[in-house]
Amino acid sequence: MSEQYIDGLIRFLDSSPSPYHAVATMAERLTSVGFQRLDEKETWDIVPERRYFVTRNASSIIAFQGMDLTTAAKQGLRIVGAHTDSPCLKIKPNPDIQRHSCRQLGVEVYGGALLNPWFDRDLSMAGRVTYRNAEGKIRSALVNFSRALAVVPSLAIHLDREANNSRTINAQNHLPLVIGGGDIDYAGFQELLKQEVENQQPDIGCESVVAYEIYLYDMQGARRTGLKEEYIASSRLDNLLSCYIGVEALLDAKTTQPAMLVCTDHEEVGSQSSCGAQGPFLQDVVERLVSDSETRKQMIRQSLLISSDNAHALHPNYSDKHDQQHGPRINGGPVIKINANQRYATNSETSAQFRRLCELVGAPYQLFVVRSDMGCGSTIGPIVASEVGIPTVDIGCPQWAMHSIRETAGVVDVKTLHTVLSAFYASDSGFAVSGLE
Repeated sequence: MSEQYIDGLIRFLDSSPSPYHAVATMAERLTSVGFQRLDEKETWDIVPERRYFVTRNASSIIAFQGMDLTTAAKQGLRIVGAHTDSPCLKIKPNPDIQRHSCRQLGVEVYGGALLNPWFDRDLSMAGRVTYRNAEGKIRSALVNFSRALAVVPSLAIHLDREANNSRTINAQNHLPLVIGGGDIDYAGFQELLKQEVENQQPDIGCESVVAYEIYLYDMQGARRTGLKEEYIASSRLDNLLSCYIGVEALLDAKTTQPAMLVCTDHEEVGSQSSCGAQGPFLQDVVERLVSDSETRKQMIRQSLLISSDNAHALHPNYSDKHDQQHGPRINGGPVIKINANQRYATNSETSAQFRRLCELVGAPYQLFVVRSDMGCGSTIGPIVASEVGIPTVDIGCPQWAMHSIRETAGVVDVKTLHTVLSAFYASDSGFAVSGLE
């Protein structure tokens, strides 16, 4: 696979500092190769030979192709699922703080973020701004400051001698951002947003900012690392890595088989939203594509969802945190994730289907099971499986430092998973297993 593929991944990561930017970037990519955007507020007239996508809340996206109902009912849908959000810091609605000659902004913690790595970083801001235009109408626009604006400074070791032994972080007290001195010319955060929207999109007529969803992000961009550049380090690898692989695999498969990519928001906070995996977005799309209940149920039982969300790679300095029989290594192949308590949706039949795909393309695969004395994370897999009824396997690329502001994955794993998912999309057979006799 060309190195341009990894270069494309790096560009995607850097251009996607928020779920809104990630979806906009994916939509632009799909449009560039002929996918047609659908509007949920309008009637859909689906032509089986064409390819489509639809967004919800501008932060979730579903793309699909090959929706011939006879084929879909017989062979089912090939679905890859991922999520667009990542743990981070978000600006509060009334964020402005001035104390001790410093201008600061209050933040909330979004998801299960690893907080220590957020200190002493050059931070910028991006997201969605909802504003009132000159006609008094409410509109929304994307904004990305693209420059270092803020920092969360650490407390010096001299003032906390136990910092390396027992540093605790109080999110309310210790995370407010420093954006400048108290004497700077500053009219407030909403005015700062208004100015930035006008600078980036001068023709939209932003009269006043009404509300916003603004995410903090690290100005250090994605890059390859390691002696042989065998790793990729970046923010938001969990789970934009899977979003990128899913889009490119769908395009690379060059197939007319019924295929779908589902990338939803809010996974890191439980997926309970209109555009999250526990919301009705996927169900709504499937029902609009296949209105007949009996045909739709036949299709669902023939389908397979590959829930692609990164896995915990064996950490060389903390190997005791893994079950020694199930510690996947970076660049050792995609990981099948299994949990007896259904934190992952993998079962023996869906696991066998994914193993078969790997074997067909000569790709290695690995297994992950959390230690029996530790809790287990989860994915959109169990949610979609229970809400829609689609047989599901949970897999992902292994990575270090999950939920950190800087994560690390393997270049070979990215390419391998792309090959496997391309083969999945191109498969001309159904994925139902005959079951017990």
